[in-house]
Amino acid sequence: MKIMIASDIHGSAYYAEKLMDSYKESGADRLVLLGDLLYHGPRNDLPRDYAPKKVIELLNAAADEILCVRGNCDTEVDQMVLDFPILADYAVIMLGDRLFYLTHGHKYGADNFPNIKRGDGIIQGHTHVPMYEERGGVLCINPGSVSIPKEGSAHRCLIWENGIFTEVEL
Repeated sequence: MKIMIASDIHGSAYYAEKLMDSYKESGADRLVLLGDLLYHGPRNDLPRDYAPKKVIELLNAAADEILCVRGNCDTEVDQMVLDFPILADYAVIMLGDRLFYLTHGHKYGADNFPNIKRGDGIIQGHTHVPMYEERGGVLCINPGSVSIPKEGSAHRCLIWENGIFTEVEL
């Protein structure tokens, strides 16, 4: 199985389109979204081509292929317009022989683990800063941000295939 993992679209139609084009070109089987899909949030500037209605259209076109967790900017109102569940605080998936806890990162993350054991992993968004490191025996991963990268990082996401995570610049 091949999975694309992305976070923090924040309503940018421009980068949502780049993400969906990259997803289609990659041949990935699933798209994992780590929250903050439509709203930019009060601490962020408006992202390029802020158009949440266009983002809704782009994401809904692949609704049956998306696994999503709730970000701190996602609300029940957003769920009313999206055709896939977005309100789960976390999800758990197996990638190869490792269990991964998927979360946005505002409640649980690399600095505040949920009930997770050594050898497992956590994949989060929220900080907009890419990360791939082991902490206390737990693999901690952040794909960075699709639309509002921070600390000099690029607009990006990740692909997981055959046990390997690969960066994808958008």
